Amino acid sequence: MKRHIAILGSTGSIGSQTLDVIRAHKDLFQVDLLTANNNSRLLILQALEFNPSSVVICNESKYKEVADALQDKDIKVFCGISSICELVKGEAIDIVVAAMVGFSGLQPTISAIKAGKIIALANKETLVAAGSIIMALSKQYNAPILPVDSEHSAIFQCLLCAQGNALTKIHLTASGGPFRAWDKDRIAHATAAEALKHPNWNMGAKVTIDSATMMNKGFEVMEARWLFDVKPSDIHVVVHPESVIHSMVEFEDGAVIAQMCCPDMREPIQFALSFPQRLSLDNRKLDFAALGHLSFFEPDTDKFPNLALAFDALEKGGNIPCALNAANEVAVAAYLHNSIGFYDIPAIIEKCIAGTAFVAKPSLDDIYLTHEDTLARANRLI
Repeated sequence: MKRHIAILGSTGSIGSQTLDVIRAHKDLFQVDLLTANNNSRLLILQALEFNPSSVVICNESKYKEVADALQDKDIKVFCGISSICELVKGEAIDIVVAAMVGFSGLQPTISAIKAGKIIALANKETLVAAGSIIMALSKQYNAPILPVDSEHSAIFQCLLCAQGNALTKIHLTASGGPFRAWDKDRIAHATAAEALKHPNWNMGAKVTIDSATMMNKGFEVMEARWLFDVKPSDIHVVVHPESVIHSMVEFEDGAVIAQMCCPDMREPIQFALSFPQRLSLDNRKLDFAALGHLSFFEPDTDKFPNLALAFDALEKGGNIPCALNAANEVAVAAYLHNSIGFYDIPAIIEKCIAGTAFVAKPSLDDIYLTHEDTLARANRLI
């Protein structure tokens, strides 16, 4: 039987690539819900091609445009986050691809979890801001969370080979981003346009900047801590510029299992949608002779302090990771608008964390309050 899919954030990089996977396997997957924030034009084109039951445009000013374009189709059109939160509960939906960018993805993901849906998680901020809450809800409502990030998918795939043996360390690989080989003085003057030129991956602007600062890797450390129930000290970040090994798991006897493939987000997306099966994929296959070598380096937290800030926030726990995420969202947006410099991003994050009232065991209300307070604090600093 077909698996019915809801894609939250269908016009973004992950959402578009999810539709590539579905397009290649229309006999196996049916799109039931598509949502977008502002990109009404692409949402309309996607709806016309995939004929979902419903679409949601979050920006209310774009609602009439979408509704008018789809009025002759049997597609219901809604607007706003609250509509997404209701529609993900739909009885027909099997899998919810959580691909919205930023903190906005938290509430719809929680709604889908409470409805017992399978969550294909691409929204890092959900676990960064509220990891303990999300994992408890996942268990309570029997809603499995399958990772879509290439690194976490790799760890998940490696652990399928573990036969119940406990891991001793996760080696989380990082490309190093576009500034890996730059010196610190040059990085200090890097423009947003330069930061957006990622050497290996095609991602949205926010995630690409996070990759350049290595905050993306810090977020992935936090995700791994919650997804795989490990201590922060059990996670080791290693820079691997070729992005061929997507992560590795080490066991007690020293054996290390790695998952490898060419950089292509469709592979982990497809694995999450089809799990436990593997489907054919028209991606580039590895040619080891042409590849020649694989290289590995320790990350430089002097050049990329965001990684150290993320580890520190995870160790402090409570609502501090939520504050780090909110400050980063504001700082990255400002950097993309050329309002601040590259190293202003970690400076703003550090000041915001220092001004956060610590809550050791935050409720969802505490998380929302911390997020709003930190957004305001970061904007004042900028």
